[in-house]
Amino acid sequence: MEASGNAQGPPTPDPALRALDPFVGTWSMKGHLIGSDDENIVGQSTFRWLDGGFFLLQDVELDFAGLFEVKSHELVCYDPETKAFSSLVFSNLSPSPLPYRWEVHDDAMTISVNYGPLDATFNGEMSEDRNTFSGGWRPNPGADETINVPYDIAGTRLE
Repeated sequence: MEASGNAQGPPTPDPALRALDPFVGTWSMKGHLIGSDDENIVGQSTFRWLDGGFFLLQDVELDFAGLFEVKSHELVCYDPETKAFSSLVFSNLSPSPLPYRWEVHDDAMTISVNYGPLDATFNGEMSEDRNTFSGGWRPNPGADETINVPYDIAGTRLE
């Protein structure tokens, strides 16, 4: 994004945001807790650009192994000064928005959270045709695995 508006019009989104374009759409999500072969994490995720193209919105609904339902809204943005993607997740499981950091390089993605007891990282990869992705969340070294439960998850594009 340009630092300020000018006489020709409003600011425009930073070209770095285009790295998030492959996520746009609706995804069927399936996964499992590490140590289980049962696909016990199921749901759906939808990504779309907010008007203006500065923020990517992700809406998620997941049944997490029958233990609880996850419903969240996530806003992903880009900071040209730090050249980093960050997000805030507003969830039914937290009274405060949760800060996440995203890294996207070609087909690889890393998403991490380190906030209070949450301390985990997702490493994943999108397929060449951009219609599937897979990866896993793992607790970071020293993190409490009862809170940062390790699991694998994959998405298949529905639209």
